[in-house]
Amino acid sequence: MKPLEIAVMGAGLIGRRHVERVMSEPGTVLSAVIDPSDAGRDFAGTVGARWYRSFSDIRVEDRPDGAIVATPNQLHVENGLEIVAAGIPVLIEKPIADDVDAAAALVAAGEKAGIPLLVGHHRRHNPMIQAVKQIVDGGRLGRIIAVHGTFWVAKPDDYFDIPWRREAGAGPVFVNLIHDVDLFRYLLGEVEAVHAMESHAVRNHAVEDTAVVTLRFASGVLATLNGSDAVAAPWSWETTTGENPAFPRYDQFCYQIGGTRSSLGIPDPTLWTSPSKPDWLEQLAQERVPYAAADPLCVQLRHFCDVIRGDATPLVSGREGLATLRVVEAIKRSARWGQMIHLSNASASSDPQKV
Repeated sequence: MKPLEIAVMGAGLIGRRHVERVMSEPGTVLSAVIDPSDAGRDFAGTVGARWYRSFSDIRVEDRPDGAIVATPNQLHVENGLEIVAAGIPVLIEKPIADDVDAAAALVAAGEKAGIPLLVGHHRRHNPMIQAVKQIVDGGRLGRIIAVHGTFWVAKPDDYFDIPWRREAGAGPVFVNLIHDVDLFRYLLGEVEAVHAMESHAVRNHAVEDTAVVTLRFASGVLATLNGSDAVAAPWSWETTTGENPAFPRYDQFCYQIGGTRSSLGIPDPTLWTSPSKPDWLEQLAQERVPYAAADPLCVQLRHFCDVIRGDATPLVSGREGLATLRVVEAIKRSARWGQMIHLSNASASSDPQKV
């Protein structure tokens, strides 16, 4: 089967990771690197790829089979609309946008044109998460009661030398916790209400450095997310899963899922179960959940290729990315107004009770 030509738009941290996967995957070739900066041009030269300042600079006959958008959050809609208009399937890094209404317009454009639009919530593609979902859906935990997620890391000062990382839409809620929100939705269903608080006391940037979130799911599950990019700690997806080798790895957990029969830790998925009826004085039995490890970015890329060829439907469609963004926007609104936000099918409005 002929390899698919994939272009990557954006040559920042995540864009370069996508370029590495495209170049190493037998079923794909790197069509181009699209980035207006001199650094983007130099990176394209380093990897031996064609370089363009913008998507519009690509001749029609040289356009790729698919494109990955890994530009700053604020550019996702503009870039996505341009690629959809060209009739090319697109994988957009999370978040799909930094605004719900703009994201909805992008999703509608893709659906109207019949062009596949995927969102890069790549953790869903992790085989460990697929194994956990089978456990959750299979009822082995009993009735799920409570869930907790932790994202504590210490981003260095030079991380914020790039201006957009200090601006609205670039804090840990949009950049990091959105992954956790998406996984919680994937495993537990739709979110009914959120209540959140934020602080930027450490750096005093326009964006938060710390957020604490409570979520109520339509199923009745209650969940908490505690996130900060200013804490020196080993408890985060990045530092516990080994997914990104750039991060040190610690034998710790970042999620806990609690049910009436069993509980489950992530990323080393271990079931903790009462041998008979639940009893806090009784020794719990341990059972590690087996799975075959694989790089979720590679799995996501192969899935994108299957979608391009028409052999699969998106695991994380534009609609799914939009639904996760609605929850994240509700979190931001809750923190801003100090109120619980009830989600509905309505779009964001000035009413703090609806998002």
